[in-house]
Amino acid sequence: MPPRLPGPQGLRSLTLCLRPAVASPAQALQPLIQTANISQKEKKRKMKQDPYGWAQAQQRKAVNVKRQAELQAQRDAAWGDPVKGITTPFVESFDSAGQASVSPPKVGSDGQLVEEPKPLPTSPHLRNYLLNKDEFDSAIQYAEHILKPIKAEDRSTADPEKEDEEAREHAARHVKAVAALERIAKLEHGGAKDRKHANIRRCIETFGRHITDQSLERPTPPLARGVEPKPQPVRAGPDTGSSEVQIAILTSKIRALSKALEGHGGNRDKNNKRSLRRLCHKRQRLLRYMERKERGSGRWHHMLETLGLTPATWKGQITL
Repeated sequence: MPPRLPGPQGLRSLTLCLRPAVASPAQALQPLIQTANISQKEKKRKMKQDPYGWAQAQQRKAVNVKRQAELQAQRDAAWGDPVKGITTPFVESFDSAGQASVSPPKVGSDGQLVEEPKPLPTSPHLRNYLLNKDEFDSAIQYAEHILKPIKAEDRSTADPEKEDEEAREHAARHVKAVAALERIAKLEHGGAKDRKHANIRRCIETFGRHITDQSLERPTPPLARGVEPKPQPVRAGPDTGSSEVQIAILTSKIRALSKALEGHGGNRDKNNKRSLRRLCHKRQRLLRYMERKERGSGRWHHMLETLGLTPATWKGQITL
């Protein structure tokens, strides 16, 4: 028993014990960690006492700080931008609605080439006014057929020279009409609304489940052990309402708005700023929903890789 100090009569209830406080088993097994910083005087003393050991410690510290900076840079790059994410070739092709085969070269302020042009995915079958190449060609063939001059049934009274002349005139008019229609229906000559509709069709063709269910290796998320897969309903047409399609459409709109805000006077465009904020938060809600339902599936990885979406687009707070 440790000695007890006698106290005054009025303090008999108070006993002063000199036994050390017993730590809990969990605390007793923990190592001692020095949290106080070394003073400048202590640093100088250690430098004089063991200069070689001090130099080694400083070298290890410098290597550790450098490695921490590299890891933080990798984390920041993987986190991405909450609005743009990582620009992929598919996202960059939204600017031309899939009509340009290469990206425009990036030139610095001094006029020097910063980045070489990159190949972009194209959609040459798309035309303006919600048309595609097959519809355009069939309409031209039908117009040529119904406008073709009719030959006389009675060949005895027919004039072959006149018929040949009419056929040549019809062929010349048809060539001019086709060239004019090609210029009118060319998507490069359309406006922002035409490019928006074309990008919506491209998103449906790329991310629609009527295509990805056959093209992807594992489109659905993995099931738990013992759970039977549910039969998938037969689709009646193109998939336009799934989460990945809506996220891709919102990404194309977000890119168009962000490029407009980066232009001249964009910092004063409050209406487009509000629209961009609404679109980003709507995409964030859809991404969170799809992460809960489709994480680990081929649809989820295909969407993230193609659109360049990073965790910053659906995790944390989005600031513009």
